[in-house]
Amino acid sequence: MFNKILIAEDFQDTNKGIVNALETRLPIKTMCGELYCDKAYNRFKAALDENQPFELLITDLSFKEGPVPRRLTSGQDLIKEVRTHDPNIKIIVNSMIENPVQINRLFTEYQINGYVCKGRNSLDELVNAIYEVCQNRTFVSPHINLNSANTVFELDEYDLMILKDLAEGFTKKEISQRLKGRNISPNSESTIDKKVSRLFDQFEAKNTHHLIAKLIKQGKI
Repeated sequence: MFNKILIAEDFQDTNKGIVNALETRLPIKTMCGELYCDKAYNRFKAALDENQPFELLITDLSFKEGPVPRRLTSGQDLIKEVRTHDPNIKIIVNSMIENPVQINRLFTEYQINGYVCKGRNSLDELVNAIYEVCQNRTFVSPHINLNSANTVFELDEYDLMILKDLAEGFTKKEISQRLKGRNISPNSESTIDKKVSRLFDQFEAKNTHHLIAKLIKQGKI
């Protein structure tokens, strides 16, 4: 079993509820909860620098703004930073999202180890997830069918940014420069070209105008 767990959850009652439930049901020596991604990252980094790293991160994805400016504004931001410094840490996402496409992306792009969908049985599922992940197995809430993600295509925020710029007449080179100006990555022209080509294939579009027209007709943009 894990000896040291870090929990990032922005609702205080939920944070305490998770900590209390896990303390009574699992033999974990150290559990720390933080309400903000930045504070969770600072605690993680301090433990890592002291050679006493956290073994598991449990994080929500959505974090509301607080009284101080934030560098890390979401669970995805936190996961990226944590993975950069410690690729071996296990990560379980505990979130309201039920969309299999979005959840599947968390496994493929962020290399999470488990996903628990918040609900009536989420604390029981979280305990099961911890046991499974500790045994180097993945866990997904039973009612989530990740296989259905293969039959559904959803535009993410990055897709929508590119499509909006294309619709406004910007070239791929200009879009690349705009992304760089906003510190958004990936931002290379080749990456944008591959992304647009994938959208052409997915929506069977002949050119940019045809793609935009199809997406508008389908209500996707």
